Amino acid sequence: MTTIAARQAGVTAAAPFDGEPSDAELDAIELEMPAILADVALLDALIMTIDRTPSELDHQRIRRARRRVLAARRDLANRTAATSDTTVSGGAA
Repeated sequence: MTTIAARQAGVTAAAPFDGEPSDAELDAIELEMPAILADVALLDALIMTIDRTPSELDHQRIRRARRRVLAARRDLANRTAATSDTTVSGGAA
């Protein structure tokens, strides 16, 4: 049985991984944190109703959490669209 091995070194050398996120990754996480926290709040509201019949208060809590998720995602999308230099074309002709 023959083994398969690389005949040459990799084309691009990978940067050494030190196990910590880079500054750019930390900035991206901080930018997305409101959306992440809104998702967690929605999950908490849904988890509370898993083993019982949801009351009207539970329904209100879930609706409020869903609205927060949508608002956080909208704000994140608007923030990233405003910072990008690309223009979006399209729409009805």
